[in-house]
Amino acid sequence: MPSFDLQFWDGLLKIVVVNILLSGDNAVVIALACRSLPDKYRNTAVIAGSAGAVGIRVLFCVIIAWLMAIPAIKLIGGVLLLWIGVKLMVPEDDHNGDSVKSSASLWGAVQTIIIADVVMSLDNVIAIVAAARNDIVLIVIGLLMSVPLIIFGSQLLMKVLNRFPMLVTAGAGLLGWLAGEIMAGDPLVHHWVEEHGGAWGETTAGILGIVFVVGTGFYLARRAAAKPHAMEDLSAEETK
Repeated sequence: MPSFDLQFWDGLLKIVVVNILLSGDNAVVIALACRSLPDKYRNTAVIAGSAGAVGIRVLFCVIIAWLMAIPAIKLIGGVLLLWIGVKLMVPEDDHNGDSVKSSASLWGAVQTIIIADVVMSLDNVIAIVAAARNDIVLIVIGLLMSVPLIIFGSQLLMKVLNRFPMLVTAGAGLLGWLAGEIMAGDPLVHHWVEEHGGAWGETTAGILGIVFVVGTGFYLARRAAAKPHAMEDLSAEETK
């Protein structure tokens, strides 16, 4: 049985937050996969597809939590989380609609939701395992709490994130914090971190993770925003 202490609730809150932040694309996929279904089948497809996706995510989380015990895997997972956090801050063109097949059958829509979720959920799974510190019970509870919020509140969540972009930055910073913590806990470097950082070793690593993700994210986002202006200037020069 899990210990419902402060660390448990802290881990649960982190799981819910990162799962919501990283599942915007999944919510879009659900909507696209079900758009051709008759109204009476849509809720069934969403619930069945999401239930299957949650089951597969739990399995993935168990596998990754087991792998995290292997030396250097946490370092690799931490680097991936840093990349995921930076990617969260850089705007991307939305091409989801081009690659998601709408289905007119209930089973086809359910299959589409599950397969798309499996393909798109690696970032979610790594972040969830890092937040839960390999506690399988916490992983399952966090996923079960997060999924209804994603399914039924996706439109509201996207509006809130668009209106308050600092929430995205805060979420990216949280991923940087988790990346620093998980890397500091890897067996290859844990003793070195304890020796040089003492009780504040993991905290320092988390802060460095935040600084890296937010700093790199702002730099890349600013560069991405400058590209269209550079292309416009080049086109203007060519037409002269």
